[in-house]
Amino acid sequence: MITTSASAIRNVAIIAHVDHGKTTLVDRLVEQSGILRSNQALPDCFMDSNDLERERGITILAKNISVPYKDVKINLIDTPGHADFGGEVERVLGMADGVVLLVDAAEGPMPQTRFVTRKALAAGLLPILVVNKLDRPDARPEEVVNEVFDLMVELGATDRQLDFPVLFASGRAGWAKRELHDENVNLLPLFDAIVERVPQPLVDIEGPLQFQVTSLEYNDFTGRVAVGRVRRGVMKPGQVKVMKRDGSVKSASVKRVMVFEGLRRDQRPVVYCGDICAIEGIEDCDIGDTIACPINPEALPHVGVDEPTISMLFSVNDGPFVGQAGKYVTSRQIRDRLAKELLRNVALRVEDTDRPEVIKVYGRGVLHLGVLIENMRREGFEICVAKPKVVIKTIDGQKCEPIETVTVEVPEVSAGKIIELLGQRRGELATMESHEGHVLMEFRCPSRGLIGIRTKALNLTAGEAQIHHIFAAYEPWKGDLPTRINGVLVSTESGDANAYALFKLKDRGTFFIDPQDKVYEGMVVGENSKDNDLDVNVCKAKKLTNIRTTSADEKLVLPPPRRYTVEAALEYIEDDELVEITPDAVRIRKASLRPNDRERMRKSSDS
Repeated sequence: MITTSASAIRNVAIIAHVDHGKTTLVDRLVEQSGILRSNQALPDCFMDSNDLERERGITILAKNISVPYKDVKINLIDTPGHADFGGEVERVLGMADGVVLLVDAAEGPMPQTRFVTRKALAAGLLPILVVNKLDRPDARPEEVVNEVFDLMVELGATDRQLDFPVLFASGRAGWAKRELHDENVNLLPLFDAIVERVPQPLVDIEGPLQFQVTSLEYNDFTGRVAVGRVRRGVMKPGQVKVMKRDGSVKSASVKRVMVFEGLRRDQRPVVYCGDICAIEGIEDCDIGDTIACPINPEALPHVGVDEPTISMLFSVNDGPFVGQAGKYVTSRQIRDRLAKELLRNVALRVEDTDRPEVIKVYGRGVLHLGVLIENMRREGFEICVAKPKVVIKTIDGQKCEPIETVTVEVPEVSAGKIIELLGQRRGELATMESHEGHVLMEFRCPSRGLIGIRTKALNLTAGEAQIHHIFAAYEPWKGDLPTRINGVLVSTESGDANAYALFKLKDRGTFFIDPQDKVYEGMVVGENSKDNDLDVNVCKAKKLTNIRTTSADEKLVLPPPRRYTVEAALEYIEDDELVEITPDAVRIRKASLRPNDRERMRKSSDS
């Protein structure tokens, strides 16, 4: 065995809390690396190539690029910051030898900072701390550095990991510096820190091939593309063995090998140990599988991923409007789409139920599954989704539920409202700190109590609350939680909503529809101002007579309707309701459309 170091390669992951500036910093690194042509402009958040990522301003999928610096190839891995996409973080950290930890100069370490830092430290990676957004007027860089050090000590960092270099930066402005009093010039100090701090990959070129699949893509022309790091030996076209999670070994053939060169992928006849590459030709491989030498295959340890904490029931759309907007409406098509998602979404689980048209899907949170549903909607699927449920476990004979650590930052005047809101949902206040008119509170709260919490907190604080939560542990069941206070308005007719009917019913509650919107029997058209469900006819038109009245020409002024996104609708519904999702609409409906069926089910449940 010949083990050396690949001195010309650095594999580094960019990790941070959501919205602390990872993707923007990577964009600036690409611009200053010199790989762009003189007439080539880089769009903002280039790395967020997915439509949903650009719309929401968050990173969902981990991505790879490389930049050259001083004869060194730096493989950069941009990772998600939201805990719901932690499956992406966990698997790609296996490709890195070091991490650049980004922390906001004003906010400091946040819940997802703890999450991604814990994963990086557990993997033995060496961190480089970058205190970002130093141009914020409320920046407090020195305090933030101390907070990050305390966090790493708490997470069990080694002495070598605690001896991390610190840089102060503004990703948007494109500069970094080692001391606060240094001049703001460019990002070269960060490039230098990566080359100096991140270890060179240890390589064994003479050993038999080992390559672990950490990401999967699909190309319409060449099929499945597997991305990962060559752990041992060399990767080149030819025969290999695919070693699966279940222990089975299958023969396959690598047809093409590509490396990341700047923003593109270049084909190579061979890729050496220590580098990250993409391979084509192997159709039957999953994330975590080992691509090994055909003569002496050896498997690498499988990628461990935290278990899902939320489940939802996906079913076919059996409403009256089925097939009017979507192309894929059958259970077979929905199953095939979920099976395709399982190939690359390692934090997802899918189970069959006793009803063939219903599929149980597990995920890391409402946002995690909401992004999947939104992608399916845009691809032309029609589905109905039930209320999210937390995953319950029995530990030592005791019923246990997932508990999360919740961090809330609000103005001081709103702190009491948030404490009351979390208290109603079995949340326990752990810490509370004041800072320049704002209060930072940390709670421990059941996951089921956090479903729908964001909207309520924003309403209570006039939109100023910042809420972040992350899975902590399974603990004994905390008891019943309060459910939605208000009932809903349910349509009794099918047709077009009429402005006259909506105007007459406006005192009954808040509507989710506009005049002329198509409705059907059993569709939820609004929220009742009282705690019971109310059947209403929103299609009723004004009867025309030949008798003149003073109100004949009265202008009907209606308040704007309340519209729901996929996640907001999932957080709003109750157990007897579904969210109907089509390419052109997100509707809330009753699981049983007919009033008589709902009444019969209610009586049977009461008895």
